[in-house]
Amino acid sequence: MTTAALRRGGSIFNLSDYLAKRNTLIDDALTRITDEIDDASGRLKEAVRYSVFAGGKRIRPILAISATEAVGGNVDDAVTAGAAIECIHTYSLIHDDLPAMDDDDFRRGVPTSHRVFGEATAILAGDCLLTNAFSVLSDASRFSADGSRLLKVIHEIAEASGDKGMVGGQETDLESEGGEIDLPSLEFIHIRKTGALIVASVRAGAILGGGTEPQVRALTDYAKHLGLAFQITDDILDVIGTRQKMGKETGKDHVRGKATYPALLGLTQSKERAQELVDRALASLSDFGDDARPLRAIARFVIERQA
Repeated sequence: MTTAALRRGGSIFNLSDYLAKRNTLIDDALTRITDEIDDASGRLKEAVRYSVFAGGKRIRPILAISATEAVGGNVDDAVTAGAAIECIHTYSLIHDDLPAMDDDDFRRGVPTSHRVFGEATAILAGDCLLTNAFSVLSDASRFSADGSRLLKVIHEIAEASGDKGMVGGQETDLESEGGEIDLPSLEFIHIRKTGALIVASVRAGAILGGGTEPQVRALTDYAKHLGLAFQITDDILDVIGTRQKMGKETGKDHVRGKATYPALLGLTQSKERAQELVDRALASLSDFGDDARPLRAIARFVIERQA
C-alpha cells in the first residue's frame, strides 16, 4: 500500500501505519472466527483459511472501525462486525472466481480457491463464510452494543449482501456482458455490486458505535460516494494495472465485454468521475473533527492505489 498522510492540528496522520495496526486486529478476529469451523476432515477449514488469509486490503472492516472511531464508539464491536463482513466479502470473491462466473485462475497473487481445492469445496467454503458471518453477527455475547442496534446492523448487512445489493448487482453485471449499457445502468450495477457492502460496513460501524442520526446520515453519504469511486478505480486498474501489482489477470473486462466506466466513458473521464466522487465523500465529513482523519485518508487512498 502507498503511504498517505494528513496534517491536522499540527500532527501527521500516517495511513499505512493505521492500516497495519487495524489489519492486525481484523486478522486476529478472523483467526478466532475460522478456528471455530468444525469439519471432519479439516479440508473445509483449510479452504476457508486459504482465501481469508490470502491477503487483501481489508477495506470494508477498516471502514467499519474508522466509522466507529469517528463517532467515538467501541472499536471492539466494529472489529467483530468488520471481520464478519470480510468473511462475506471473501465468500463473494471465491464464488466470483468460479468458472461459471468470472473464471479466474489467480486472486491476490495466488491460485484461486477452486484451482487449489476443486470447485465443490470452493463453493462450500464460500457458503461456510457467508453463513458463519451471520452466526457471528447474531451472537450478542460478542458485542457490547444493545440488541436493537445489533439487529439493525444484521438486517442492513444481509440486504447489502443479497438481491438488493451484491448478489443482485453481480447478476445484472453478468446479464449485461457483451451488450450496450448506459451510464445510469452502469452506476446501478456498481452501487449494488460493490457499493452496497461498503455502505453497510460504514453504517455498521457508525450504528454500533452509537452515532447520532445526523452522524450516521453523513457517514452514509460518505460511503455511497466512496463505494462508487472504489469500483470505478477497479475498472480503471483492470485497464492500466499489471498482473504483478493486481495479483490477478488484467484486461479481462474488455475481453468479456463487461460494463465498465473506461469502456463507456474512457480513462480520462473515468478518473475525473472517481475524483469527483471522492471530493463529495470528503465533503460529507465536514462536520467531523480529527477522529475522521482515517476516513479522509482512506477516501484519497481509494483513487491513488495501484492495486
